[in-house]
Amino acid sequence: MKGTKKVLLGILVIVVVIQFIHPARNQSGQAMPNDISKIVAIPKDVQGILKKACYDCHSNNTEYPWYTNIQPIHWFMNYHIVSGKEELNFNEFGTYTPRRQQSKLRSIENSLKDGTMPLSSYTLIHRNAILSEVEKSQIINWVQKSKDSLKKYN
Repeated sequence: MKGTKKVLLGILVIVVVIQFIHPARNQSGQAMPNDISKIVAIPKDVQGILKKACYDCHSNNTEYPWYTNIQPIHWFMNYHIVSGKEELNFNEFGTYTPRRQQSKLRSIENSLKDGTMPLSSYTLIHRNAILSEVEKSQIINWVQKSKDSLKKYN
């Protein structure tokens, strides 16, 4: 019994201590000169869809819900944000080579068609990020037009 109490006390101390260790937040608050909107035209409806379903993990500005103040939830979310930005960062799209821009647009289209994005772990909590078929079609149509417009300029 004494050993169990010591283990539980040790776990409690660790849980309390990790609450003070937070990774930097993904919030720049700046206008992004390399933002995708500076490279290709984005209709307002598509921009709204991207912001609600994609930008938390694929931009430099995440909207953090209250529960990310609790560790290890913040670490888990931060891992997804870092991974998402490595794969695609809408705010840094202009820094990509023309070939990579085309590839990223194709990836957006493919991930919507095969249902791999947004992640189910994200939509489990962020129900508004679940995309309807109409919203998916809007993004796919925009991607196809954007790929064509990039070909003209690259």
